[in-house]
Amino acid sequence: MAERTAFEKMWLTRTDRRAFLLGGLALVGAGALTRVRARPRWDDSPFSLGVASGDPAHDGVVLWTRLARDPLNGGGMSPDAVDVRWEVADDQSMRNIVQQGRATAAAAGAHSVHVEVEGLKPRRVYWYRFHAGDATSPIGRTRTLPKPGDDVDRLRFAFASCQHYEAGFFTAYRHLAIEDLDVVFHLGDYIYEGPGRDNQTRKHKGLEPTTLEEYRIRYAQYKLDPDLQAAHAAFPWIVTPDDHEVENNYAGAISEQNDPRDAFLVRRAAAYQAYYEHMPLRRRSVPSGPAIQLYRQFAYGKLASFFVLDTRQYRSDQPCGDGQKVPCPGVADPQATLLGPAQERWLLDGLARSKGRWNVLPQQVMMAKVDQFPGPEERYSMDQWSGYDACRTRLMEFFAARRASNPIVLTGDIHTNWVNDLKVNFRDANAPAVATEFVGTSITSGGDGLDQAARIKDVMAENPFVKFQNQQRGYVSCSVTPQAWHADYQVVDFVTKPDAPRRTRASFRVTDGKPGAERL
Repeated sequence: MAERTAFEKMWLTRTDRRAFLLGGLALVGAGALTRVRARPRWDDSPFSLGVASGDPAHDGVVLWTRLARDPLNGGGMSPDAVDVRWEVADDQSMRNIVQQGRATAAAAGAHSVHVEVEGLKPRRVYWYRFHAGDATSPIGRTRTLPKPGDDVDRLRFAFASCQHYEAGFFTAYRHLAIEDLDVVFHLGDYIYEGPGRDNQTRKHKGLEPTTLEEYRIRYAQYKLDPDLQAAHAAFPWIVTPDDHEVENNYAGAISEQNDPRDAFLVRRAAAYQAYYEHMPLRRRSVPSGPAIQLYRQFAYGKLASFFVLDTRQYRSDQPCGDGQKVPCPGVADPQATLLGPAQERWLLDGLARSKGRWNVLPQQVMMAKVDQFPGPEERYSMDQWSGYDACRTRLMEFFAARRASNPIVLTGDIHTNWVNDLKVNFRDANAPAVATEFVGTSITSGGDGLDQAARIKDVMAENPFVKFQNQQRGYVSCSVTPQAWHADYQVVDFVTKPDAPRRTRASFRVTDGKPGAERL
């Protein structure tokens, strides 16, 4: 990980024990610190925020819930911890229980529960639920992964990002929830941090969150959405945040408004804590003050290896003053980084050792070097990989050396759909593709959207490696076999009203051993 500041080291020392307890490693000791309610009776269901599963393995998965009787007003829970029972079954009726146990929902973690279930069979569907006193949660469905060395004939998954509550309804998740998927990847902007605004489709509660309690309320408001709950209950999710989980366009310990570093790290610590409390993450991701471990690897048999990235926590400041800019010297700075030295080494080492047929990077910001302003002057987004050219070039050269087979990049962030061939030299129209990037649009951010802006034809003409662009809302569903990768761009025509139908706007294929996307 990146070098710690003195402030971060001080914070870590103070929070290590709290992180230890929140991680569920000392549940016996927790009972001695606070009273545990073993059989509470509830007037209102404490499972108002639903259930979720995530970070699957071949022999287990994380199960999540949070007890909250009044989620938009501090949770409505007493300071007491609550004894929670959990069950996993191999049938939907929950008659054949295969694993069960108890967890403690403590006030220090907003009464959230993260259960790391083990001893399950590979590549199997399971159902799960929780009990707290006389209340029982909804039933969720989850899946385990194949063993890392297993031959696998197919993987089906979807990826999504950018779900601004005020911008519209989460109808796309209703459609996603009824697909036949093995897993869902969320690539960031799970919440938005702006204050509540009038005259929007929906309204955030409160002002812009900066404290732990305020972030908890914001997550609770999103988690109350029934379509989001349905998508979480249908499949295991693998999540990684972008910027809006903390603050727009923050870079490492640097805030958008250049707030004092220590003050911003206090806010970042609150935001990371709330993120962990509301996501189905493993104990290894329990925050330690303003630090959280989120980059990690998943193997889907021998078919695919996933390297989930964190492009916010360790990055250097955006060059050229951020925004869409004519490149300044800082763009070429070899020390500038999106990943930080430790994460970049982890990624390249992992890719070099990977046995996966497909090597996939679920991450946040556009990797292709797209000049989005038609005309002779070139302008690029300094918040994307284009602001960190040396870092991107190292990765493209690694792909060009074919040290990892079939690299695929999955991206969110920009509220539009793109398909890009990735190159070492984006200026050379004849340079070969070394990888493929699928950029997914938002669930709601940006409102209803449109099929394609007029200027995009000129943008695509100046960037011939761009194979597709679309500005509607939705998600991307993928089907992967040893022979080919198939991506369907699923869109809804509106989000400012409920009940939009879903349609497949475009489909692309990448053939094994042949970088670059082909439209179907």
